[in-house]
Amino acid sequence: MRAIVIEKFGGPECLVYTELPEPQPKPGHVVIEIKAFGLNHAEMHMRRGEWAEAAEVSGIECVGLVKSCPGGEFPVGAKVAALMGGLGRTINGSYAEYTRVPVSNVAIIESDLPWADLAAIPETYATAWTCLFRNLEVTPGQTLVIRGASSAFGQAAIKLAVNVGARVIGTTRKRERFPLLAELGVARAELEVPDLSERIAEAKQIDAVLDLVGNSTMLDSLAMLRRGGRACLAGWLGGLDPVTDFNPLAQMASGVYLTFFGSFVFGTPGFPLSDVPLQKIAQEVAAGNLRAKPSRVFRFEEIREAHRVMEAGEAKGKMVVVHD
Repeated sequence: MRAIVIEKFGGPECLVYTELPEPQPKPGHVVIEIKAFGLNHAEMHMRRGEWAEAAEVSGIECVGLVKSCPGGEFPVGAKVAALMGGLGRTINGSYAEYTRVPVSNVAIIESDLPWADLAAIPETYATAWTCLFRNLEVTPGQTLVIRGASSAFGQAAIKLAVNVGARVIGTTRKRERFPLLAELGVARAELEVPDLSERIAEAKQIDAVLDLVGNSTMLDSLAMLRRGGRACLAGWLGGLDPVTDFNPLAQMASGVYLTFFGSFVFGTPGFPLSDVPLQKIAQEVAAGNLRAKPSRVFRFEEIREAHRVMEAGEAKGKMVVVHD
């Protein structure tokens, strides 16, 4: 099969096309014929050697057809989505024609949507849905701040939150992206700044913050919450440097909640993929109630250009790669 491997750590030129044996059937696993896959910043960090683990074949998610499933959990030929479960980290991932995934990390996603549209859903929407409705417990009428809202993850979170009736304030580092956020349904766009808690009109009244900027803004996100408010740290658009000298006694208000979610836990006993309504999300997209169109679609042969666009911050949303 054709596959893209990380020949060495470095720039997009380190992604090299090669031939590898097709993955063979294995109990407890599903072999998937990949039709399309989403691109993620994690794969960029893996390619650079900045991630703790990186498999030879990158790619943490895909959509496609079941080729084999020895345990019978999924019928051969079924449309499925797969994500995490070590994909691209400890086992070969989705930058290939076929991959083999633990059954715990596969979900039926039957839909008439084009493969490119389906590929924009799995990792991004599964993570956004879990952050919003499990960690933050967002409910209709609440005020939610999404920091890093113009990212693919942020855009998915906006759509899901607005769809359930939350009032969303979205931040971005580029003022020219304000119209995009308005189009997605935010009540207001704010320029992303480190001291947002001192500038936002609703300071100390915010119900929830989904922080995708990361450690550099975490303390500021906590500072804008009301008593009982929740912040969820789930992205690192601002870099991977840790919070230095964090002292909750001096830097954290009483009565607020700090939570974290990393999508690498999907498929573990506490976070079954079946908990996420991927099929319903696909139905909402097909019905026009959720917009999940990819911002750009690349051919399999264009992986280096796709990584260049991602690295340059030019994606403007979720990018996907499709097989011809």
